[in-house]
Amino acid sequence: MLITFGVLLIAFAFILRPLQKNPFFLIYMALMFGAAYFCEHIGYRFQPFSKQSFLMFIPWHIVLINFATFLAYKADKTAARQKAWRIPEKQLHLLEFLGGSPAAFVAQKLLHHKNKKTSFQIFFFFVLAFQIVIVYYVFRILNII
Repeated sequence: MLITFGVLLIAFAFILRPLQKNPFFLIYMALMFGAAYFCEHIGYRFQPFSKQSFLMFIPWHIVLINFATFLAYKADKTAARQKAWRIPEKQLHLLEFLGGSPAAFVAQKLLHHKNKKTSFQIFFFFVLAFQIVIVYYVFRILNII
């Protein structure tokens, strides 16, 4: 499972170049490797790239990418208050696109951050709609719905 997690994470980083400079994605990657090691250590050992290893990857991915996305929004809000270096919107959108939209939505509501900028909101809801379609088709493929 460590191999599967590693290959998927490195593929994300190479396909989406801005992620290589995003410290929150690097935190996410470190946590995912830790999760894979933990799962193997407690006895979940699957063949690399098997259906079971992908199914184990998904819940860890959803939890940890949302954690990293919320941290990114929190850091950006803090930087905005202090008039310091900000996280580029492209990097926030990439974290949303990778599955962090629930945390982005919560962060926008709790922190009152990026919720009034129309261009940001339009792109955010486009990403959200795209994810809903993807989840629907994945559920159809897995015969869940």
